[in-house]
Amino acid sequence: MSRHAYDIEKAVAERGSISVAELARLLGVSDQTIRRAVRPLVEAGRLCKVHGAITAARSPAYAPFLERMDQMRAEKTAIAARLAAEIPDGASLAIDTGSTSGYLAQALSTRKNLRIVTNSAFVAAMLSMRPGNTVFMAGSRLRDHDGAAFDAAAFATIARMRVSRAVLSASAVDPKRGFLVHEPCEADIARAMAAIADQVIMCLDHSKFGVGSTEEMYVALPFGDVHLVVTDRQPPEAAGLSGLDLLIA
Repeated sequence: MSRHAYDIEKAVAERGSISVAELARLLGVSDQTIRRAVRPLVEAGRLCKVHGAITAARSPAYAPFLERMDQMRAEKTAIAARLAAEIPDGASLAIDTGSTSGYLAQALSTRKNLRIVTNSAFVAAMLSMRPGNTVFMAGSRLRDHDGAAFDAAAFATIARMRVSRAVLSASAVDPKRGFLVHEPCEADIARAMAAIADQVIMCLDHSKFGVGSTEEMYVALPFGDVHLVVTDRQPPEAAGLSGLDLLIA
């Protein structure tokens, strides 16, 4: 197998989808070198080629939750710590089921008397056993790959709440469309949580900037509906975030 195989698979895992040209720039080699290195990975079923982009054989939308938490671990930990530092005791929060949200739940363990609504079993479990916290689990039927709820009960619970902050995540940033996710239900939950919050916060690591093809992804929120973006690196100008408030971890 090519000596570039590990770097290629790592780049695809972190970004979900990436073009040959982007891989070549990232690794400092020619497009032809990337194509030669990718071919055996595709033949082995480790990667897929779709519409000119290289993707993981298993879509990131369905990667097990703990596996996604292992991707960009240092960056997600830093983002969570930076945001947690801004959240006071007694805050009310809506938190989605993204992997960065899992790290935020861990980082919030030092806060007291939080009021949380979440559709993530992981987030609920982390925060519900802290003395003084009040946690509302939105939903009753949990997905098997990430312990997230998207049933009617989840939306009904969220709609009854009012919180100071909604903390959301995205799978990609599109300079024209906004913050994107892989599934319609994830977009619907993001909008539901944003609707009950005084401030909408988007947390995402730098791998979400410059993702390859996003045509099949769904808009969670347009840029205008988000008040603050927390990330680990200054976004490139092309990401389209120049008009938003940024918090860099």
